[in-house]
Amino acid sequence: MKEEQKKIQSLDELEIREKELLERLERLNAMEEEIRKKEKSLKETEKAKKQILLRLSPTLWDEIAQWAAEDFRSINGQIEYLLSASVRQRKK
Repeated sequence: MKEEQKKIQSLDELEIREKELLERLERLNAMEEEIRKKEKSLKETEKAKKQILLRLSPTLWDEIAQWAAEDFRSINGQIEYLLSASVRQRKK
């Protein structure tokens, strides 16, 4: 009789654990879907960026390239960062 009760208790514990895991899986799936939506939105935003032709002196180019390397950015990323920072500063 005691063994049957232990088996029943073990089964109950397993069912509870299974329910907890299924709930966790549902939350993870929801989070994954939200991440996919955000990634899609970011990709659409990136596509919306405007392209410009920018002429820089070789000296300025070298300075920006060095700065970009120090900040672990591409030159294009560094220029975009600097322009964004400048616009934020101007708005203050």
